[in-house]
Amino acid sequence: MPSTSYLIAVLAIVFTITLALRAVPFAVLGRLRDSAIVRRLALWTPVGILAILAVTALHGTVEADPYAMPYALLAVAVTAGVHLAFGRRTILSVGVGTAVYVVLVNSL
Repeated sequence: MPSTSYLIAVLAIVFTITLALRAVPFAVLGRLRDSAIVRRLALWTPVGILAILAVTALHGTVEADPYAMPYALLAVAVTAGVHLAFGRRTILSVGVGTAVYVVLVNSL
């Protein structure tokens, strides 16, 4: 078992690195706020993350049960429709889309 001073030193280093990695983007963002690149990233990053998540989830669904693919695609369409119809509320649209998928798959 490592000594107490060793554990405290490791925790201090981990704390410092974590704090620095979380604080640096906010410190730099003030200078970059008017940058066109930051505006584009702010627009496209959430879309890209959700697209990657959707493709990964759909791929896993099709691999696990190929017959559930129409249900998954219908749930994606419902999610997109709810998202656009109700003011782009992500939690609402993802929740409704998930509920539709669960109901459809369990009705097999």
